[in-house]
Amino acid sequence: MDFNNHYQEIDLSYCRASSGKRLANYIIDLIVFYVILFGVYICVGILFSGLLDGITDLVDRLIAMVCYGFIMCLIEAVSRGKSIGKLITGTKAVNLDGSEINFAKAFTRNMIRVIPFNAISGLSSPCDPWHDRLSDTMVVDEKKLSLQTQRVDLFDAVKNQTQ
Repeated sequence: MDFNNHYQEIDLSYCRASSGKRLANYIIDLIVFYVILFGVYICVGILFSGLLDGITDLVDRLIAMVCYGFIMCLIEAVSRGKSIGKLITGTKAVNLDGSEINFAKAFTRNMIRVIPFNAISGLSSPCDPWHDRLSDTMVVDEKKLSLQTQRVDLFDAVKNQTQ
């Protein structure tokens, strides 16, 4: 699929991931994150036994929020817009023009996730949470994107034959 050559011709609003898939992404990613965080806490507790003793509930939540943004940033940056949840549901984060996100965009997008009530902002239809709006990104369904790309390729082929 040669998506990057045709992204200006593709209707990305049609390719937008559904609210249900976005919710599934969030739940899967949250579970994966807590498994990772639990593993890190166990390792820190074993290696530095007294380090976690003085942490209050508020500090623990703040650390978890920042870690969530950072871990999701690393996963999306390395996998070019896909988190574990997006990989399972067949979606990916892209720039508004359809191009792949870079590390800076993944960092911005995922640090905005730390804002309280960001998850609630995604309850609209179409799903457009703050971390998408403020970072100029969107999550697209890869099957729909593939169909749109095939449509553009087909019309390009027909247009080239008639010329």
